[in-house]
Amino acid sequence: MQKNEHHRWLASSAIFGGLDEACLARIAREAQAVTFPAGACLFRQDDEADGLYILSAGLVRIHIGHRDGRELTLALLDPGDVIGEIALLDGLPRTATATALAPTRTVFVGRKAFVRLLAEIPQLAVHVILVLCDRLRQNTEQLTANAFLDLRHRLLKVLRALAVAHGQIEAERATVPTRFTQTDIAQMLGVTREAVNKQFRALARDGVIELTPGAIVLIRPREN
Repeated sequence: MQKNEHHRWLASSAIFGGLDEACLARIAREAQAVTFPAGACLFRQDDEADGLYILSAGLVRIHIGHRDGRELTLALLDPGDVIGEIALLDGLPRTATATALAPTRTVFVGRKAFVRLLAEIPQLAVHVILVLCDRLRQNTEQLTANAFLDLRHRLLKVLRALAVAHGQIEAERATVPTRFTQTDIAQMLGVTREAVNKQFRALARDGVIELTPGAIVLIRPREN
């Protein structure tokens, strides 16, 4: 991957998008291309933090595990998404595991280089602070949803989010590709697959979703 390609992905990412061209060029000079086959771990929970990744191709699952073997999926990330920005800044161990679900290409920015750039470019430091504040607000909204919404409405929120990030939105319908299994969705919600299956059946019976061989379709997604 050439440096101008690094520049393009840096500019399109949530954490670096909006920076001026000179700043992006400085960061791009420190970046490198790293690829992973399907099934490979980018890093594991509790690993030492060495930098962040920006996806340029593929699909990555972010998940945490419990000592009893259960797992919780925190996010499924597409090209343009950023992985590992928190550990990049504080230098503490990784809080989750990142696994490639498909052949994946990334733009990697190492922590040592990034910390040096923060000291050299005040604009970058201010920009990163604002991005992390936005992430904190998103996390607060997610915690609120988990605390006050029942499973039916939490499931619908996840399906809408998957449709926006990975599927297709139309006036009356939102489509989620079935590469996301009921087990995947259950892990995002922290519940059993059986509980999600029960909700799917109820939503289909109520005409809120359609289950087809190739997709989960939400009907009038803004009104349900």
